[in-house]
Amino acid sequence: MKSFRRVALGLTPPVAIVLLWWYVTYTGKVPPMILPSLPAVGNAFKNNVLSGQLLADLGISLTRVVKGYLVAASLGVVVGTLIGVSRRFDELLSPTLHAIRSIPMMAWLPLIILWCGIGEESKIVIIVISAFFPVMINTIGGITDTPQQYLEVARLGKMGAFRTFWKVYLPSAVPQIFVGLRLGLSISWIALVASELLAANSGIGFRISDSRIKIRPEGIFMGIIVIGIIGVILDKGLTTIAKRATRWNSGGKE
Repeated sequence: MKSFRRVALGLTPPVAIVLLWWYVTYTGKVPPMILPSLPAVGNAFKNNVLSGQLLADLGISLTRVVKGYLVAASLGVVVGTLIGVSRRFDELLSPTLHAIRSIPMMAWLPLIILWCGIGEESKIVIIVISAFFPVMINTIGGITDTPQQYLEVARLGKMGAFRTFWKVYLPSAVPQIFVGLRLGLSISWIALVASELLAANSGIGFRISDSRIKIRPEGIFMGIIVIGIIGVILDKGLTTIAKRATRWNSGGKE
């Protein structure tokens, strides 16, 4: 009953938006060029699915996200761990990394396109830069928040550096690391779509830009809806993995 109520509450805003959308387009209160009707968007979705264009675009975009996210997540966890466990690495890397983090992605885009063009490389670089910092920062937080009493026990037990990391730091930091991984995945998807809107010749972001150029608002709305749905699916998938991986931390509760 509780889960049903949660689902019902979660569906209330989307249903309200759809009903309002139907009302304003059905009554003609908003021109179709500003807000296309639901049937028009549905037809655009149907045509893109039947032609295979939508699946092709999603395949290209998701491949880019996976490549960039895996690199960003790996680097973020490794660098965050080094900074979290070593004061020397903290003093060496933190000032430079915080300076880079303060630069907006929009400022990086011209330089990335100049260096990498509008091909696959530029999309991967944009994703890596965008997703790296949330993963790194949350990894640092998870490592540095390790209870001191646990570390004291490790010292008394004469654990080596590797065993201390594996048995003490990592179990304590895993929940916070997954927070960073979740944020990094969401940002990866957002960064990819933004890069495809600006400089690409394929992908779901490019399809939205192409619809804008061809003055097809129904295609734009179709793309926006698909992006939102895929974003929710990616987030729910990683959340499920995180719950299973940290089940011990919540007493086995889902």
